[in-house]
Amino acid sequence: MKDHLAQFPDFHKYQSNGLLVYLEYGYGNQLPLPTRKYIQNLLKVNMEGQYGPEWPSEEKVKRREMVAPEARYIFVRQSSNAITTQNIMKQDSRLEFTHEACNEDRLIGFVHYRFVLEEDVPVVYVYELQMESSAQGKGLGKFLMELVELIACKSQMGAVMLTVQKANNLAMAFYKKLRYVIYSTSPSQVDPLIGLEKNYEILCKAFESEAKSILEEGN
Repeated sequence: MKDHLAQFPDFHKYQSNGLLVYLEYGYGNQLPLPTRKYIQNLLKVNMEGQYGPEWPSEEKVKRREMVAPEARYIFVRQSSNAITTQNIMKQDSRLEFTHEACNEDRLIGFVHYRFVLEEDVPVVYVYELQMESSAQGKGLGKFLMELVELIACKSQMGAVMLTVQKANNLAMAFYKKLRYVIYSTSPSQVDPLIGLEKNYEILCKAFESEAKSILEEGN
């Protein structure tokens, strides 16, 4: 599939809690310069404090990852006339909007994910889920993770995986609520002493028994 979002028309837009946004698909090696600058800046705003003194070196790694050919993106755009559009939709519920209709509207977040092998299990690995503060706490993050999980299942992946900074308590609580568990080879699971030295955990959510046995239970 050239556009995984095309398979799920119900996820082309999100409207809830006063937020109206549209989603579109992208590739890491095809990012326009303004888009590339935006995602780099948003990542820095959201994550520099979480990484602390490690951020300068981590930022270099992440910038390379972001433009790799295997990087897949779901971009979140807020309509420039969102208020007007909301009013129109209230008046006429028959109106439909697709994710292709908003290319010039303002970006407010993104998901960066890839298809990878983990312990010989094909998984979708979420590298980044980043949103502006104005879009947080409104159910959008859950909506986006549900979409990623649907993409993983539709693509016959065994699980969704991601890495979370231990200091990011909100993110840890968010993924726990979505029933993500600590990966069997996350540092804290391999060796408690190593786990104490590392500032991150690897989380996963398996969709079938074999993947669950390997990734969650370490069998």
